[in-house]
Formats: sequence, structure tokens, C-alpha cells
Amino acid sequence: MNRQKLPLLAGVFALILLSAGCSRKPEKAVDLDGNSYPAIRRGSMIWTGKNLDVAHYRNGEPIPEVQDSAKWATLTTGAWCYNKNRQKNGKTYGKLYNWYAVNDPRGLAPAGWHVATDAEWSALTELLGGTENAGGALKSASGWKEESADANSQSAFEALPAGARRDTDGHFMPPGEYSRLWSSTEVTAKSAWCRSLGYFDAALRKGKANKNTGFSVRCVKE
Repeated sequence: MNRQKLPLLAGVFALILLSAGCSRKPEKAVDLDGNSYPAIRRGSMIWTGKNLDVAHYRNGEPIPEVQDSAKWATLTTGAWCYNKNRQKNGKTYGKLYNWYAVNDPRGLAPAGWHVATDAEWSALTELLGGTENAGGALKSASGWKEESADANSQSAFEALPAGARRDTDGHFMPPGEYSRLWSSTEVTAKSAWCRSLGYFDAALRKGKANKNTGFSVRCVKE
């Protein structure tokens, strides 16, 4: 082979490899119901870029939808609901789950993923500037009660104010002002760690909540 052609061929091969890398589809998670979630990398972790919306455990068994408020407040098994029991809220915010669904051994997260642990939430908080600033980086730039410079969406996490469902009486915290998100980490027999964002500041607060509470869920890749 003509040695003068070698640099040219090497350049062609490099261009082919570069083109293949650029055309590679962005990574995503897909649940058992066919819902697709964008994947976002932060540090060594890859998170889902929107709230979980699946209605089946990973083994194919259905997760019960529970609309009745009194029944929701007394559950000791997994369940989901739409905020205010309105399907249109699910299209925007995903589903709300109690912690029993989060912890069910049949698996809530898509295959190859798991519900974020408390340690992973804490690591994400530090990556995004600490407790007082991480919420602003996670929040969507629109959709909240009050648009604010605190919501800069720099993480691509696009957290929306999905609201929540109370454990005591099954009543709803309506969408627009707050986001509550489970971790998979248990605190006591009746409570687990969670995170909270509000419309009024840039904080991402850690707290514990009763397992009957209905919160949103984000997942991390295995």
C-alpha cells in the first residue's frame, strides 16, 4: 500500500468513528408500560429526567390505583394515584406513590434502575450547591406558582410542582406550589426519607414522611 495514503485513510476512519458517536441515541429509561424517561448524568450518577408514571411492578403485576381518601390513609401495601385523581395531572406530573410501592420487592423502577436512595439524594444536593441552592437547580424554569430566578433548571432535572397526597386523610396538596419526592431509604417502621421543593425559594430540604403519604419518584441507573 502507498504509505502516503495512510494518513488519509486514518483520517477517514476517525471521521467514521466520530460520526457514529454523534449519531448515537441519547440514553433513556423505559418502564414496563412503555413510558420513556430522559436520562441525565450528574457526577457519577444517571437520573431519570422526569417523574415516574408506571402502573405495573417490574414483574408485570399491577400496582393498584386508589382514589378513595379514607382507604388511601390506611394502606399498608403499594398504591398510586393521580393528584386530585385527575388523569390530566398524571400527563404533566407523573403518578404519586406511597412508600409501600417504592419498597415492594417486585420492583417499581424500570429494569436496570432503582428508586433514588437517601444517600444519592444527598450526593446530588452537594453536587448542585448544597441544601439552600440545589432546589433551584432542580426546578423547571416554568410551571411553578411564582416564576423565580431561583428556578434555573441548570441540572436538566426539570422538577415540576406535582404536589402530594396526605397520609392522615388522603387529601391532596394540589399541583403548582410544591414537589415531594421519595427516597428508598427507610427511617422507622412507619416513615422514610424524602426531599421537598417549594415555589418560594431554592432549597432542597430533607425530611421524613409517613409511608402512607403520596409522593413523586425519581430513579437512578444501576
